[in-house]
Amino acid sequence: MPRFHCPVDLAPGAEIDLPPGAARHVQVLRLQPGDAITLFHGSQDGPGGEFDATVLRMGRSDVRVQVGAHHAIEREAPRAVHLLAGITANERMDWLVEKAAELGVASITPLVAERSVLKLKGERADKKIAHWQAVAVAACEQCGRNRVPVVHGAVDLAGWVRAQAQPGAAGAAQRLLLSLRAGTVPLHTGAAGTGPVVFLSGPEGGLSPAEENLALQHGFASVTLGARVLRAETAPLAALAALTVA
Repeated sequence: MPRFHCPVDLAPGAEIDLPPGAARHVQVLRLQPGDAITLFHGSQDGPGGEFDATVLRMGRSDVRVQVGAHHAIEREAPRAVHLLAGITANERMDWLVEKAAELGVASITPLVAERSVLKLKGERADKKIAHWQAVAVAACEQCGRNRVPVVHGAVDLAGWVRAQAQPGAAGAAQRLLLSLRAGTVPLHTGAAGTGPVVFLSGPEGGLSPAEENLALQHGFASVTLGARVLRAETAPLAALAALTVA
């Protein structure tokens, strides 16, 4: 059954107009009145679950549906993993965001690292973040997740550290740094436990020594994924898969 992200108030029996994105998707699929769909709100702290719905009317640019029964279904990973991932070039970041959402990532913060090929700021950064958030939404529609991971604004590592020091910042997560330096431990050893994790990995070329030192000074422990050198978009996904296995 087609699934659509619908970040509006949903209640059994209500008739609503779908948001523009979901409406366009319904029209592309050529659904007709009477067809059944599934809606989910997608927020991290909202009611969760998913709703049955039925298409009532197809307009030129709008779609009206009736919301049906709510199902308290969650398909979230047993461990919250927040990726702090160096921005990769071309479409590789799209691929990283998509697959991370499928694997159950809790949030993604694009990291503007010293060696990042793509540098983001201003309006261009806002457009990229909106695009990556849409990629995460589409991935959740496809894979069955009912909570969409937040794609935060792009930031450099010093900026992230400053933000975490602010009152109200969530600072209880274990911090892990993917590193090739001597003294690292295997991921499964460094990530023992079941609590939330912030996993930091760099762009093509990795983090600079100064960035690694800054991370280590602020509570990150260095870990390794093994002897092979993985691509910048592969490494955080491999770690995420290892950390979120039920």
